[in-house]
Amino acid sequence: MRTAVLLFVVGLCVLNVTLSLKICAFNVQSFGESKANNKKVMGILQKILSRCDLCLIQEVRDSKGEAIRTLVKDLNRFDKSNSYSYVESERLGRKTYKEQYVYIYRNNVLKVKEQYQYPKLETKGTNETDVFSREPFIIRFHSPTTLVKDFVLIGQHTCPKTAMKEMDELYTVFREITKKWKTDNVMILGDLNADCSYVTIKGWRAVRLRSDPKFRWLIGDEQDTTVREKTQCAYDRIIVHGREIISSIVPGSAQPFNFKESFHLTEEEALEVSDHFPVEVDLKPNHRYLLRHEL
Repeated sequence: MRTAVLLFVVGLCVLNVTLSLKICAFNVQSFGESKANNKKVMGILQKILSRCDLCLIQEVRDSKGEAIRTLVKDLNRFDKSNSYSYVESERLGRKTYKEQYVYIYRNNVLKVKEQYQYPKLETKGTNETDVFSREPFIIRFHSPTTLVKDFVLIGQHTCPKTAMKEMDELYTVFREITKKWKTDNVMILGDLNADCSYVTIKGWRAVRLRSDPKFRWLIGDEQDTTVREKTQCAYDRIIVHGREIISSIVPGSAQPFNFKESFHLTEEEALEVSDHFPVEVDLKPNHRYLLRHEL
């Protein structure tokens, strides 16, 4: 009897580890045609992305859109046990420099309910200024396999020079989207340039996402999300709001993924992929759903 109980408990622990939903955010640093044609880099990216059920890719620089198509196609070949799709934003930027946000997700476990490109502020004839260099791209997902069934991701890559202003303005974005979609289960994620020379102690006090205790910053200031050994900065963050999604976080799961160390790469090899590590967090599985569907 004791053996049966022990096996049951161990089984539940394994389920929690293997069937949780991993959400990632990765600044792939100028991802375009050059990296898409580099087999070694693409092979490493496939290994990184296949760890994630859902990943926000930032700094997509390919105007033709072929690099992401190639990446997702290769990912589906690499991980045949899952099926991957993607949703991409407009090409964003104030001048000629443009980037896109792309959410790559497993369509066998997640469904896109809604998507919203935050609008560029029209400043003509007003005293207002457009805060964002690249407006947030926002997706609402349905996730039947996790305790939290529906949640919203607000993806953002800030401009380093205006990082603090952009982080503060994300509070306004949050307020608008919770009113629009009637949910407060929200995750804000991406390269926020939220550390080192881009932030100040005085400036933090004015950032509403930081001062409001209802927001949980899952990647702490002490973390290092940079590849270079000479830097130690928590640029990339994951911030959550909402009782349901906060209670669904797997304790201790929020962290950078050091692919340099995990894949035994030199710093030079890792920098060919990106100068950032991905950040990630796991959501707890819904065992009742999984048992009913014999997963």
